[in-house]
Amino acid sequence: MLLWTAVLLFVPCVGKTVWLYLQAWPNPVFEGDALTLRCQGLKNTPLSQVKFYRDGKFLHFSKENQTLSMGAATVQSRGQYSCSGQVMYIPQSFTQTSETAMVQVQELFPPPVLNAVPSPEPREGSLVTLRCQTKLNPLRSALRLLFSFHKDGHTLQDRGPHPELCIPGVNERDSGLYWCEVAPEGGQVQKQSPQLEVRVQAPVSRPVLTLHHGPADPAVGDMVQLLCEAQRGSPPILYSFYLDEKIVGNHSAPSGGTTSLLFPVKSEQDAGNYSCEAENNVSRERSEPKKLSLKGSQVLSTPTSSNWLVPWLPVSLLGLMVIAATLLVYLRSWRKAGPLPSQIPPTAPGGEQCPLYANVHHQKGKDEGVVYSVVHRTSKRSEGQFYHLCRGEMPAAQ
Repeated sequence: MLLWTAVLLFVPCVGKTVWLYLQAWPNPVFEGDALTLRCQGLKNTPLSQVKFYRDGKFLHFSKENQTLSMGAATVQSRGQYSCSGQVMYIPQSFTQTSETAMVQVQELFPPPVLNAVPSPEPREGSLVTLRCQTKLNPLRSALRLLFSFHKDGHTLQDRGPHPELCIPGVNERDSGLYWCEVAPEGGQVQKQSPQLEVRVQAPVSRPVLTLHHGPADPAVGDMVQLLCEAQRGSPPILYSFYLDEKIVGNHSAPSGGTTSLLFPVKSEQDAGNYSCEAENNVSRERSEPKKLSLKGSQVLSTPTSSNWLVPWLPVSLLGLMVIAATLLVYLRSWRKAGPLPSQIPPTAPGGEQCPLYANVHHQKGKDEGVVYSVVHRTSKRSEGQFYHLCRGEMPAAQ
């Protein structure tokens, strides 16, 4: 009886005692730190057949080693860890499982962001500054970060303490995909920024306009094609076509290059001077005009009716003014002359009174009466002045 009592005293109370503990260090854990897990028995009780788990899934097994090195910690290393093993407790051994321990890996610094100042679409010839921006965790602020810059697969600047890269006088060759990388000095953490597209905006060159039609001048009903091309300039480029300063069509070239306008000749009004204009976000340029003549048409050399009247209008007005002035002088001198001296005229045939005879003459070789004629002026308040011709005959001299 006493022997059984003694044996029971050495049997542990498995259901109530926690025999295994899982420890993770360092604590807190940051990215790049060497993460170590240790499965430890109560009061350093020897263990064997040790197994490690993360989030309930088997992770590692060791017959006697109670420590597991996880390497450099990353954000993906976080999770709930536990362990199990054979506890060697005299005079017997039994399997125990630890409680779970939460391992939270803290971010040393966020992924960097690359910015272009003043703009990722700078104008050609301007200064561009690339800035790689991130910030250390305040608990590890004593660390030193190193920055490097890259473009289209090659390195522009190796790792260094400067978070900026200046590009003076950018041109179209500086367009491309840029990114930066950040790493702590002596550390194993390295983070890359998202790619940033830089597009240098170059002004358009003066476009060249080409007219395409048959071997001879086109006629009504023929097709004419206009080709406009700017040799350089950042896309997109908007091309506009003009006929004598009047826009007749436009096309956009998202990738630059040549654009065209095809149209049928409908009438002689389609003849004239054509030009094209290229425009992008930086500048605008107009081509030299090209003359389109139609077969048998004189439209280009013959001025329009409105254009023909404009230069002759002042001459016509001057001529009208001269004629009006001449008539005015003539009429005024006529009025100033006044009527002939008033005398009592003889009664004209028909009983009409006439003034003094004028233009009187005798008929030659005949002893007959005198024939006369005179212009007589009469005035009436209601009717103005009138002139009428009086004719008569004087008796022959006795």
